[in-house]
Amino acid sequence: MALSGLYAALGLLFGAAAAFGPVPRITWEHREVQLVHFQEPEVFNYSTLLLSDDKDVLYVGAREVIFALNSVNIAEKHHELYWKVTEDKKTKCADKGKSKQMECLNYVRVLQPLNDDVLYVCGTNAFQPICDHLNLMSFELRGKNEDGKGRCPFDPAQSYTSVMVDGELYSGTSYNFLGSEPIISRNSHQSPLRTEYAIPWLNEPSFVFADVIRADQNSTEEDDDKVYFFFTEMSVEYEFVGKLMIPRISRVCKRDQGGLRTLQKKWTSFLKARLICTTPDKNLIFNIINDVFILKSPSLKEPVIYGVFTPQLNNMGLSAVCAYNLSTVEDVFAKGKYMQSATVEQSHTKWVRYNGEIPKPRPGACINKAARAANYMSSLNLPDKTLQFVKDHPLMDDSVTPIGDRPRLIKRDVRYTQIVVDRVTALNGSVYDVMFISTDKGALHKAISYENGMHIIEEIQLFPNFEPVQTLLLSSEKGKRYLYAGSNSGVVQSPIAFCDKYSTCVDCVLARDPYCAWKSHEASCINILKEDEIERDWIQNIGGDASSCPASSSIPFPPTGTSFLSCVGSDSPPSPTNTMPDVWSSTELVMAMLLPPFLSDQAQHVSVHGTFHLFCQATGPSDARFVWKKNGQKVEVCVSEQSHALADGRVHILSWVKDAVAENSEYHCSVLSKAGNKTSKVLITVEGKDSTGQARWVKEYDSWRSAVSEHHAMMQTWKTTWESCKKKDTP
Repeated sequence: MALSGLYAALGLLFGAAAAFGPVPRITWEHREVQLVHFQEPEVFNYSTLLLSDDKDVLYVGAREVIFALNSVNIAEKHHELYWKVTEDKKTKCADKGKSKQMECLNYVRVLQPLNDDVLYVCGTNAFQPICDHLNLMSFELRGKNEDGKGRCPFDPAQSYTSVMVDGELYSGTSYNFLGSEPIISRNSHQSPLRTEYAIPWLNEPSFVFADVIRADQNSTEEDDDKVYFFFTEMSVEYEFVGKLMIPRISRVCKRDQGGLRTLQKKWTSFLKARLICTTPDKNLIFNIINDVFILKSPSLKEPVIYGVFTPQLNNMGLSAVCAYNLSTVEDVFAKGKYMQSATVEQSHTKWVRYNGEIPKPRPGACINKAARAANYMSSLNLPDKTLQFVKDHPLMDDSVTPIGDRPRLIKRDVRYTQIVVDRVTALNGSVYDVMFISTDKGALHKAISYENGMHIIEEIQLFPNFEPVQTLLLSSEKGKRYLYAGSNSGVVQSPIAFCDKYSTCVDCVLARDPYCAWKSHEASCINILKEDEIERDWIQNIGGDASSCPASSSIPFPPTGTSFLSCVGSDSPPSPTNTMPDVWSSTELVMAMLLPPFLSDQAQHVSVHGTFHLFCQATGPSDARFVWKKNGQKVEVCVSEQSHALADGRVHILSWVKDAVAENSEYHCSVLSKAGNKTSKVLITVEGKDSTGQARWVKEYDSWRSAVSEHHAMMQTWKTTWESCKKKDTP
């Protein structure tokens, strides 16, 4: 049967999929993988995690309790410490209008190592933040009861971040009960510092991450260690009717001691800049930063900063990952132009580029060898002219651009929440940055960037109740490589790879997972990081070429897990010149099987009366057919179907429905046959019921659809691959 209609339909679907980002090659449901869980009755908000690799301990800060768990098996609890609020404090908190049952409790927000034997811990404490020292031997608080203002948020819902650097806590949080005074501070007995309380410094920020990057010890500049903060804040430099949010990176110098007269006990090194994360044509601007991970590896020339972003007006559920070289950041702060405020039209303030003379030493610079040579031994020696300039000009005009001037990954219908990155060397010596990105639906995407684009290896459902992942940690220690995810209800421990789930060589290789390889003499898919062999007969190909696999390899179709397409490859198809495995030849698997695209893989949000397509495909016996239902009623019109006879007597069917709705509707596609039935379903949500919202949605959607034409070459590859499959079906 002619396949031109099939190509056209797949071209529409997969062209849109490419524009909206790759689809996970396989999805492991929660019940399909072995994950380790930890949760205690009546304990919630497991949102603060700290890993001690050398002690094999995972510390968990939750609501009113701190746990110490075995990091190799978090189901084993070593210690617990309840840290509750007195009834008197609860009452006083409730008198201020807060919820006595929810907000007026103690949410542990800071868990930082002070030394080998002590953790520095802080909690919200019924809107009176408090900090203490936790003795790790006795697992008891020392009763310091330090004021946590500026170190820990008052409100458990407020954003915050912290990092311990050489025994001093650097924090980004709010300094008052109302959450109206944001602050980046250093808690230090010798030299406590903080930001100015002024809009040019911090304007309603939402803090997400902080970390220290040490100075290069081999550098002749004798530079300072720097602490970086990441947050989203209200823009001051762009004029719009509404509030425009801007993702920021800021940094301070570790040896900063404040100014002598100007900026006393304030940062003299605080500078901030915009992080750019947009598509090259600027049609999509991702201006909300949700999380950051700084990859530091001996194999890297410099650290790489990974950030997870979403658009401010996120009608289509888009997320992006952008990566930045540290040198790009440093160039902006060390060489970039500053911004200044200018008063125009009476009291209106406008921010513009400063083109005047810049004082020396350069404002905001750390004290390095050059500064000391000029007799500036510390920030206390800096001239008032330099300090006044940085006080008035903390914002850089230059922006930090991502590697490649584009996002590493754009994904639709998902909201990414957290990210961690591992660096892995494949069998051929190539190095890959493996991104683990969590979602607000309790899932985890594992993705790599390779020469032909981005590939999402798999999706793992970490939490069965689909709740947001609030925090994500990665252990990269040899033999202890795990992921830890915290949510409101508990903590989950996951391996970094599920190699043993692939039962054949072809499945193992087509996964394109740099952790996994096929071990021929054992006929098993193994994690290469767990093996100590020197002589290897292992098979791995990140490009997806499975031609090295033994020809006699028995291939189940489809493999376990969903969203899997073995014959055609995955979201980035293999080269048509490759020898493709014959996955259609088994005569034993005659049951009806749904194949991607499942309904659940497709767009689930439409505009009012906007036309959309839904696709389903399956293999099964020759009598297999599709039945579509909408809100329980059989759909008789606007349904199309293409079928393709296979050599073993089965049939491959592709069916799609074209529709438009005004209200939320549930669709079912069912493949019915004598060997059994399978059903997929999706709830289509109608958005933009007001004309303004609808116009905005349609405009954004049209900009995406225009990108489909750019993928003509990829469509030709799909066509060639399908023809290859057809030839294999011909006796």
